[in-house]
Amino acid sequence: MLLAMTASVVLVITTILVLYEVLRLTSEHLAELPIPPRARILVVVLAAFVGHTAAVWIYAGAYWLLVLRLDNGAFAGVPVTTFEDCLYFSVVTYTTLGFGDHFPVGYARLISGVEALNGLLLIGWSASFTYLAMERYWPLHGKGHAHRAASTFVDKAAPEPKRARFFPQVGGQFEADQGVDTSLGSIPHAKDETSFRHGGKKAV
Repeated sequence: MLLAMTASVVLVITTILVLYEVLRLTSEHLAELPIPPRARILVVVLAAFVGHTAAVWIYAGAYWLLVLRLDNGAFAGVPVTTFEDCLYFSVVTYTTLGFGDHFPVGYARLISGVEALNGLLLIGWSASFTYLAMERYWPLHGKGHAHRAASTFVDKAAPEPKRARFFPQVGGQFEADQGVDTSLGSIPHAKDETSFRHGGKKAV
């Protein structure tokens, strides 16, 4: 029991770190790719898929080691005898699909239950990440300068860093990305408005 609990904690932490690094590297280098917006979104989805695939393989390796080699738990139903069987069981558990042809018994039930919860949370995390990417690049579709804007993402007045994130910027840079003039001269001041109302003279 203690081994299964320890393995579950290690597996959760490991898969979180793997997906975190995949998404972090994607956000750092996505703006550097000289490709149109549609391809950038495709890269984001494929990167998330790679992260989830790695997590599935990590759990499959744990089943193979703990159940098939160390006999800590077992599988019932259709016999599980190879790593490919463990990989299949890991896929249907991680995605909460659960066909039921293989099912865990003993301590393997704890690890499989944790994997299902872990997969649900990580899939939701990558879905939020993909939404942020689409929110950034979706407005570029249908514009004549979409390809040029996607390849540069640089405002002449305030250029972005070399490894700019694809998330919308806060403040002036985000407004500049949306085509809003952020110069001080475009914002009327209360003092100027008052002077205008009184024929160019300040109100006493």
